Amino acid sequence: MDKLLRYSLAAGLAAVLVAVVALTLLYRGLVLDSLLEGETRANVTLTRTFANAIWPEHAAFVMNAGRMPRAELATRREIADLGFQLRMLKAGTSVVKVKIYDTNGLTVYSSDLRQIGEDRSGNPGVRSALAGVPVSESTYRERFDSWDGPLAERNIIGTYVPVRVLEYSPVDAVMEIYSDVTPLVERMERSLWQIFGVVLAALSLVFSVGLWSIVRHRRLLRAQEDERLAREEQVRYQAYHDALTDLPNRVSFAEHLEEAVRRAKRARWPLAVMFLDADQFKRVNDSLGHEAGDQLLRVLAARISASVRETDLLFRMGGDEFTVLLEDVRGPEEAASVAQRILEAMREPLQLQHHELTVSVSIGIAMYPKDDDSGERLVQSADTAMYRAKELGRNRYAFFTPEMNERVESQLLLEAALRRALKQSEFRLHYQPRVTTGGRIMGVEALLRWAHPERGLVEPAQFIAALEETGLIVPVGAWVLREACRQAAAWQAAGHAPLRVSVNLSSRQFRSETLVDAVAEALREARLDAQWLEVELTESLLMENLDRAMVIMGRLKELGVGILIDDFGTGYSSLGYLKRFPIDGLKIDRSFVRDLANSRKDAAIVESIAALAQSLGIGLVAEGVEQPHQAEFLR
Repeated sequence: MDKLLRYSLAAGLAAVLVAVVALTLLYRGLVLDSLLEGETRANVTLTRTFANAIWPEHAAFVMNAGRMPRAELATRREIADLGFQLRMLKAGTSVVKVKIYDTNGLTVYSSDLRQIGEDRSGNPGVRSALAGVPVSESTYRERFDSWDGPLAERNIIGTYVPVRVLEYSPVDAVMEIYSDVTPLVERMERSLWQIFGVVLAALSLVFSVGLWSIVRHRRLLRAQEDERLAREEQVRYQAYHDALTDLPNRVSFAEHLEEAVRRAKRARWPLAVMFLDADQFKRVNDSLGHEAGDQLLRVLAARISASVRETDLLFRMGGDEFTVLLEDVRGPEEAASVAQRILEAMREPLQLQHHELTVSVSIGIAMYPKDDDSGERLVQSADTAMYRAKELGRNRYAFFTPEMNERVESQLLLEAALRRALKQSEFRLHYQPRVTTGGRIMGVEALLRWAHPERGLVEPAQFIAALEETGLIVPVGAWVLREACRQAAAWQAAGHAPLRVSVNLSSRQFRSETLVDAVAEALREARLDAQWLEVELTESLLMENLDRAMVIMGRLKELGVGILIDDFGTGYSSLGYLKRFPIDGLKIDRSFVRDLANSRKDAAIVESIAALAQSLGIGLVAEGVEQPHQAEFLR
């Protein structure tokens, strides 16, 4: 009954509203038609007045205007006379513009002199008036050029009226009269809105009374429904959450794990399951009591939750066991990083019943799909790895397979060694000359090397990726900028001709908010003019975020630093964006230079890139030139 009443009220209101709108639109149409008809009659009468006043004097000029040169027509004295007389005649009327056409549709006169000489023979209004039938049309103009200058936002009625000596005489010309009816239309619109407002207010009152009764009845029903849903939600929440820690429980974990495995299979991304167990929890529970044990579990839950990533899910399985789901991890290293944060969080002492304790956890980690593609077996693998961590001495994490442990350990050792290398100044810069086609050295490229105290000189391929992943590339990159600028300034101070030094920027470095400041500081510190520093960016790096790349490149250019596109041709090669970048040159990747003698395709690519650079008016550098025939071809 409640629904039926509500639908009936809504349907009735909609029907009445439709009727009111339809009647209002019909009334508006009738008023507009009446206004148009009245203005047509008024303009016909006005045309006769104009014609009687000016036609005897100007009829010959209008009828012979077609024989005159159109370019000179607007400059004729008769045009000025016509304009003066028409202005006098239109005084006190709503006329804002007048045009006169001859029987061929030529615009002989217009108050807008630019329109004189136009051919309007195809205009329907002109044709109708030439046939002896006056016609009017109403338009809304945002701008209208009148006798007195431009008018803004006006309603204009234009009437085409035949001009003839007697009522049944042949048509000698057509006069078009534009009238400004904006005040009339505005009054009409106001009346319409008043009518519409009164009817709508009456309908609203009727509808409000009916709606009030429905709302009151529904409020009672909704309160009962909300109470029922709240009880159901509380039951559901209790079924899926642990009452002690308020974390999702074992039942919730089983459902989330199943969904996570399905997503990982579909997206083909790694998934990690982490199984955690508090070390020696039973001893705390037995010695201090269950209340202290419960308090300890709440502290453990809070610390683990604060240590995992925002996208990770933490569950309490029961007792002192917890699990963590880590979706879309880059590999075991990232899972190990999360586990390490948890272990570090546990090192903080805590107070339990006036006792200061330090509690640790043992963590087992299993990876999908490396260890298994079944959620249940992944949990078993993580549980097995957790017991291995306990066997290894507790307060640590362990992966399910020894191979993963070795890989993670190697990665962590490399990260620690790189941090030490930055701290102890073990990095070095070597400089690759850049030679002109004439054989003169005109610049150098700074190449990063690691002088390891035991392994000797380490190539960047063995450690650049680790620098990127750990974020150390930002401070190391800032050091490279400072050292390269210092060396360039030192060469100049020693009397050598200035050389432009080129530095490669990584994607993480380019995304850093401090990049431009780091470049400016390196130049300022070395007292090196910015024209002698150049940065190299890859195409793929720039295409990650075009808008931000344009901003950063613009700020670098403001400093006066040169910009090269590195490894050109191996990335996106988007020529549409290339023309927008404020670059100074392109670098042909060594993969195209290596087989110039044997590969026609490589040679064609090099020639195309060279032609592109020349047409854009930018520089060109080829990498990896090691053979005379390569140099000769490039020359």
